[in-house]
Parts: sequence; structure tokens; C-alpha cells
Amino acid sequence: MKLQPGTTLITNGQLIDGTGAPPIPNAAVVVTDGLITYAGPAEDAPPVPEARKIDAKGGTIMPGLIEAHIHLTYFNVTELQDLDIKFPVEYVTLQSGVNAKTALECGYTSARSGGCLHNIDVWMRKAIEEDMIPGPRLSTSGREICGAGGLMDWNPDYRRIGMEGIVFIVNGPEQARTAVRKLVKDGIEWVKTYPTGDAASPDINDHHTLCMTFDEMHAVVATAHNHGLKVTGHCRAREGIYNALKAGYDAIEHGTFMDQECLDLLLKRNVPMCPGLGFELWSVERGKDFGLSQRVIDGHQETLEAGAESARMVLKAGGTLGLGGDYGFGWTPHGTYAQELTFFVNYVGFSVLDTIKCATLGGAKMMGRAHELGSLENGKLADVLVVDGDVMKNISLLEDRNNLLAVMQGGVVKAGTLVKPAVI
Repeated sequence: MKLQPGTTLITNGQLIDGTGAPPIPNAAVVVTDGLITYAGPAEDAPPVPEARKIDAKGGTIMPGLIEAHIHLTYFNVTELQDLDIKFPVEYVTLQSGVNAKTALECGYTSARSGGCLHNIDVWMRKAIEEDMIPGPRLSTSGREICGAGGLMDWNPDYRRIGMEGIVFIVNGPEQARTAVRKLVKDGIEWVKTYPTGDAASPDINDHHTLCMTFDEMHAVVATAHNHGLKVTGHCRAREGIYNALKAGYDAIEHGTFMDQECLDLLLKRNVPMCPGLGFELWSVERGKDFGLSQRVIDGHQETLEAGAESARMVLKAGGTLGLGGDYGFGWTPHGTYAQELTFFVNYVGFSVLDTIKCATLGGAKMMGRAHELGSLENGKLADVLVVDGDVMKNISLLEDRNNLLAVMQGGVVKAGTLVKPAVI
């Protein structure tokens, strides 16, 4: 991805640097050849007479947001066939390109894949990095792994179409190792697995059900780590969280029914977690409009409350959280990602600063790129968001892309009302 040559000066706004430090009211950010070279009080900024200037209009200067659990191949999903057999891979790839562009325009300069059809996110990452298409910097995962009969194993055997477009179905450690080796060839970074079920499947694989054995999970980790890959998993049931942490998982998705023993192990191993709670809330609030049964909605209410408490436990204990997850369903469409931040402030009870830190530096830590992304500090890539308004007073400003003056990647202004009219 190209970096902006020369110097850019951003002024006339408060600085939220993403580290959790208090905002700086009258700040300046200097970008030199695509990197942050100064971020702090305007009066202390170095002189840059030849700089391009961006006026923050009294608003907020902050790091680009990071979606820590994105599904680029999900496109207004309302039923299972939308996920894997409704459209051919060619059309799903085009949909994914639209979703990537939307994410960037919403201020998400980086994203971590939570799984996708085929191997689309790997090639999407290449296209984005080569400036072929606009989109967030991506950490990829490709297809997922689940135990036979588990949450993601839904196509009936009589159809004889399998599941390999979206997930490898495994029976035992040897098949788990084989699945990882196929993913190694695909060029992914994260191996996404399904240790547990979900409220969406109350009859067979609900949120208290295990979908993989410990031996299968350990085989995935050993094989992935041997090839330099990281492992994560959809973990709602307590036993699934614990097994994942004992097996050596590098991250936890959801972590819904966390207890003290799991939390202690999470902190000891310094494993980050992405709660992905907005999906639960909007399944409860909007599910009936999309045909979700009351039983499914009640299950999501349970996971919403438990997941919120788990997130509070991790934050209070000093663990690492990223924000995002499962956008792309009919009730959580792409482009609405920043609802997650408003929800964490208003429902979960996080402070605005903690929420922004999770949505920036926390996401960068989950991606393994905190040394170059996630905060406005010297030497980091200039992935910057300039917001028209005071985000500290109203976090929901981030929900409307019309409030984004500039979305920068490596100092290049890629989106925002400074480069094109507001979306009507």
C-alpha cells in the first residue's frame, strides 16, 4: 500500500491517540512520508512550512478504527444458504469488494477476518495492499474448521455438496491436522475454529454445546503453530473457552461464559478477546423482523448479558479486547460497524476512552500489528480518522460516515467528506 510522500499537518481538533490517554484539546498531528512524526499539543508541534494542511474544524483526530472480526463474504445474510450456496464464488468476490470499500469509507482502516468463503480474504488483502481496490488492511483467515455435526455443518448429507466452500468438517485430530495443512497452502494468517455452538442453533448446537474435542483443538494448534499461523475460535460455552486456552489458542472470539478460572488463564497467556456483542443485541431487537424464532431470540438475550459481563471482567482485569464482529447479516449490515462502539458505551458500560482504545489499539494487538497500527504515536503508520464533532461527548458520531472529514491510510486520504460529497 502506497504511503503519502511529503508532509501533512492536521490541526484544529482534539487528539484521542488510542492509548487510553486523556484527550489533548488543541492538538496537531504531523505525518511525514506516511508515518506519524508528531502527535500532541499544537503549541509544541515542529514547524512544517511546506506541509499540506487538514483542518479538523474543531472536531476529533483519532486513529483509524479496526474491525477485529469481519466477514467480508457475508452480504445481508438472512438464512444459511446465503452463507455458502446461494451465489457462485465470482459474485461473492464482487460482494466482498463492495464490503471492503464500505468498511474503509466508515473509518475502518484495518480489519481482522473472522472467516470467509473459499479463500477470498487472502486475495482481497493482496488487492488492497497493491492499491487495486480500496479497503482496510486485512489479517486473513479463509475457510474455518468445525467438528462433524457441529455448528457450521448444516448442509444435509443427502445433498452431497459438502461444506468446503466455507468450512472444513473434521472428525478427530488427524482430520483436524489435514484441514490446517490445506489452510497453510491457502496462505491464511489465522485458523478460525468452532469449539462451541451458538444461540442461533438451539436444537442441535446451542451456546452451551461443544462442537470440537480438546484433542481436535490441540491438533489444530500444534499444526498451525508449526507453520507460523495463529488460531482462534468461536467460544461461547465455558468449557469451550477453557479448552481453547489450554490447547494454546492465540485469541478468543466472544468468550461469552467466562469464569474466573478462564479469566486467569486468559491473562496468564495474554490472549486477546473479541466479544462481538452487537450481533447479540440486534438479533434480540431486530430478529423477529427477519424470522428469528422466540427461542433463538431468548438464547441471544442470554449470550448478550453473559457476554457483556465477560467483557467487563476482561477490561477490569487489564486484558486485551478488540471490537467488532458478525456484521453482514440482514440485521447487522455492512456499514453499521460503529454501532458496536455506541453499544459498548451505552449498554456494556465502557468509558468512551476505553471503547476507542479497544476499537483501535486493541484491534491492532489482535492483528499482531500494534507496533505499526492502532494509535497515533511516532513512527506508526498514519492511519488517521478526522471526525467532524466531539467523539468524547457523542461516540455515536462514528456511526455516520457523513461525520468523517478524512479517512487516511499511510497518510493518503482515501475517503471522507474532504475528498467526496457526503453520502445521502
